[in-house]
Amino acid sequence: MTDDFALDPRLAADSVPVGDLALSSVHLMDDARFPWLILVPRRACASELTDLDAVDATALMEEIRIAVRVMLALAKPDKVNVGALGNVVPQLHVHVVGRFLSDPVWPGPVWGYGARTPYPAHARAQMIERIGALFAAA
Repeated sequence: MTDDFALDPRLAADSVPVGDLALSSVHLMDDARFPWLILVPRRACASELTDLDAVDATALMEEIRIAVRVMLALAKPDKVNVGALGNVVPQLHVHVVGRFLSDPVWPGPVWGYGARTPYPAHARAQMIERIGALFAAA
């Protein structure tokens, strides 16, 4: 049930909504240093993948596959990292991060590296439009 679903305030503060898939809200991490999507299943109290029932778990896996294809088309990265850590934000969410051999932290993790660099407003709007179009075409 999605009636009690609310986005964790930390996710809301660090990302911008792009749109919704059948199960998940799609967000763009507001950090211009890395192309970075976040999928948040709209299920109250879900913190682990195993908190999803079999139908939702299957749906999330398909949405992750779509998000990876979107990331590949969006940024043409050398690698796409997918992770559901939840150490800081316990709400179940999945990161889909485009990585480049030339990015400033390769091959290390993007978490905890420097300060987030928010997109300029016009660039954020363009990214959201492009991501939305790629999901619509997926």
